[in-house]
Order: sequence, then C-alpha cells, then structure tokens
Amino acid sequence: MLGYIRRRLLTLVPVVLGVTFLVFMMLHLSPVDPVLIMLEQSAVPSGPRPEATEENYQRIREQLGLDRPLLVQYSGFLLRVLRGDLGESFRTNRGVWDMIRTHAPATVELAVAGLGVAVALGILLGVTAALRRDSWVDAGVMAFSVAGLSMPPFWLGIVLILIFGFLLAWLPILHEPGWRGLVLPAVALGVRAAAVIARLTRSSLVEILNLDYIRTARAKGLTRMTVVSRHALRNALIPVVTVVGLQFGNLLSGTVVIETVFGRPGLGTMIVEGIEVNDFPLVQGIVLMLAVTYVGVNLLVDISYAWLSPEIRYG
Repeated sequence: MLGYIRRRLLTLVPVVLGVTFLVFMMLHLSPVDPVLIMLEQSAVPSGPRPEATEENYQRIREQLGLDRPLLVQYSGFLLRVLRGDLGESFRTNRGVWDMIRTHAPATVELAVAGLGVAVALGILLGVTAALRRDSWVDAGVMAFSVAGLSMPPFWLGIVLILIFGFLLAWLPILHEPGWRGLVLPAVALGVRAAAVIARLTRSSLVEILNLDYIRTARAKGLTRMTVVSRHALRNALIPVVTVVGLQFGNLLSGTVVIETVFGRPGLGTMIVEGIEVNDFPLVQGIVLMLAVTYVGVNLLVDISYAWLSPEIRYG
C-alpha cells in the first residue's frame, strides 16, 4: 500500500506544476493590464499611489518583473508560492495569503458541511432504493435524483430562504455564526451532489447484490442487513468514492455562488469582489489554493481505493 501511495504522490508533481502554470498565465492572458490597475486603484509595493506617467508605468513593470522572459517570471512565481508568498492585493495592499487564511475557514466549513449532506443523504437514499428495488420507494429516490440534478444550487438556496427563513422563520436568512447559519447553505450546496451519489449508490449496490458471492453469503444463513453491510456495501462504494472526490471539486466551485446568496464571508465572496476590481494577485491566490485543495482531495480518494480494494492495495 505504501508503494501505491508513493506512486500516486509522484504523479501529483506534474499535475501541481500544471496547475501553478495555468494560474500564473491568468495574469498574462487577461486583456487588462495589471500595471494600469495598480496605477488607477491602489498603492504599489514601494509606497503611495504614483502618477500615471510612462516613467512610473515602466518602473512598476520592472518592480513586478513583467519585463522579464515568461519562463523567468514563472520560475519566480513558483519560488514565491513555495515560500508561501502569494503577493499583495492591488485593492487593499494586504498579503494575499493573510487574506485567504482569514476567509478560508468559512469556505472550508461550508464545503465540508455540503459534502457531509451529500454523502449522508446520497448513500442513505441509494441503499434504501437498492434494497427496495422497483418499489414506490425506489421510484421516489429516482425522482429526487432527477429533481436534485435539475435544480441550480443558487435557485434552491433562494427557495430555502423563502421557506425556512421567511415563511417558517426557523433558520437565519443570512450568515450567522454557529450551526444554524450553516444548515441552509450546506443543504443548498449538497443536494445536487447527493442526487448523483444516490443514483450511483443504487445502481452499484443493485449490481453487487446479484453477484455469486452475495448469493453464497445468503445461503450460509446470514441476514440481509449483514450481507449488505459486511459484504456488498464496501465493494459498492468503490465507484461512489470516485464520484465523491469529483463532487468535492463542484462543491468548492459552488461555494462561490452559495456564499454570495447567503452573504457568507468566505473565499467565494472574496473572489467575486476581486474579479470585479481586477485584483489579479487575490484571484490568482484563491484559484491556486482551491485547485491545490482539489488535487489533494483526489489524492485522498486514490488512497481510499487501496483501503477499499485489496486488488489495488497489493497490485
């Protein structure tokens, strides 16, 4: 298993380098000149905002290293990232890493809560539908899956606000510290992923329950729940784990919309504000952090394969 993990870690190196290069190129592919943005909106690293003259323009380009060859700029960017230096925000002159560190807990909390809703609800509904195949329960779970996939998270968030915030007044409408302020955003974020997980869990478990070794376990006199929990479910979860890893990326991207709908002060809200004012270092830093987090989650998914499947563990 350790050998498998080492191989997966080695494959991450080119992936992470590719991610950092794409994030780096955001600055150069954008039609907006970052030097002009700095001259118009904020202070530069060396002090107060200077006049927008050609001399100052060239001086700032040299300070930022934009006059150097592209590979040299990328090498410097990569070294700064490895040191934890993501630059300074054009708008606030604060370090990007400090801003991310301040706002990241709210986004991580929302993404993890949304993933918890998706996994718990999806697996529960999928297993229930598989055990009651072709019944009204199965039809109801499939209807939920279709509805969940059809509803955009921001629309569902607004509906939840109207029902549970205004009409019933059970939960807060906007962000509030504590679990009460997390319920509606987590549900709005996790329902679509739960629909995907429920469909896959059902189909995978139905297929596993028809295999010979499951029939053998039943022939030995084991109860249905024992067969499902000890023999069928673990194998059925292998493809589900793959989808959970992929859905986590969707949840991270979905936090941008959900945080805006519910007024949560997380990375999603911050990146929207950064895009509005062309704050390149801030947007670059947040995108890089989210991308690396997604890569790390997929590594954990790969490692979980080795735990779930002995064939992968010893192969």
